[in-house]
Amino acid sequence: MPFTPATFHFFRGLARHNAKPWFEAHRGEYEETVREPMRALIEEMDVRLARFAPEITGDPKRSMFRIYRDIRFSKDKSPYKTHAACWFYHRDADRRVGSEAEGGGAGFYVHVQPGASFVGAGIWMPPRPMLDRLRDAIAEKWKGFDRMVRDAAFKRRFGGLSDEAVLKRMPRGFPETHPAAAWLKYQSFTAGRALGDSRVTSARLPALLETDFARLLPLVRWLNGALGLRTAQRR
Repeated sequence: MPFTPATFHFFRGLARHNAKPWFEAHRGEYEETVREPMRALIEEMDVRLARFAPEITGDPKRSMFRIYRDIRFSKDKSPYKTHAACWFYHRDADRRVGSEAEGGGAGFYVHVQPGASFVGAGIWMPPRPMLDRLRDAIAEKWKGFDRMVRDAAFKRRFGGLSDEAVLKRMPRGFPETHPAAAWLKYQSFTAGRALGDSRVTSARLPALLETDFARLLPLVRWLNGALGLRTAQRR
């Protein structure tokens, strides 16, 4: 079951009426046009990943992010996210992402939202112990990392490494003259590209994602290797 224009119709409605009564009245629409297609996509991509990146997995019960927002510390009290997303993670790592994932690793991310869908990969805002390990690995093996993220084909398709979270000054412990100075300032190590609505609703979406995942795999494996997470030949 693929995503359809009805998927985006649901999210546009939720953006206008982000409240429990509206969501409960449209829960069936959410299940049919968002949750079930996302679960089907996760299952399909897990099968495809087994062929070329068997250490990365997707689980319909664990990979899809909840629709409910965590509003405990947010000024915005809107209860629901206006997008759907899923995460494909290393089978030996914590499946959580961001600062909560103390034992996490690099993986692949798919985001579905009207006019703002995208595919991405890497590690987003890792906690300090993980960040320190990644920086140490970059400092030690900077030539390979630099060559990978400056690769012409990588930059053409994904625009290079995302610079959404970069320090202005060098992190403590590294000299300003280090040849990897540019990368040592990064606090996230991610890359990706936008997906138009027509591509998200296309029957070719799994094949398109497989191509992007394969091209992002060197980044994912480099980061996971730096964290001691091994590449696998088979499941």
